[in-house]
Amino acid sequence: MNMRKLLQQAEEMQNKMQRELADSIVEASAGGGMVTVKMNGHRHLIEVKIDPEAVDPEDMGLIEDLVIAAVNDAAHKIEEHLRGRLGNIAATMPTLF
Repeated sequence: MNMRKLLQQAEEMQNKMQRELADSIVEASAGGGMVTVKMNGHRHLIEVKIDPEAVDPEDMGLIEDLVIAAVNDAAHKIEEHLRGRLGNIAATMPTLF
């Protein structure tokens, strides 16, 4: 296998991974579902849903904490997803030596 072909394959794998990351979406919630968020594989927050019952004008700190918890949970789920995907990709990479 020549170096040019190897580099081309690596670039193709990188492009495929970028497309898969954009398509990978995780959902996480906090407060028993009072706050739900969706995040894509690029760690971009793409949706936030807040149950109207969760909103108390006297206690906005609670809703802020729930949003933070849900976003952090989504980020953790993306990390787990990526570890699983990278493990699969590493297993299919050609041996260099």
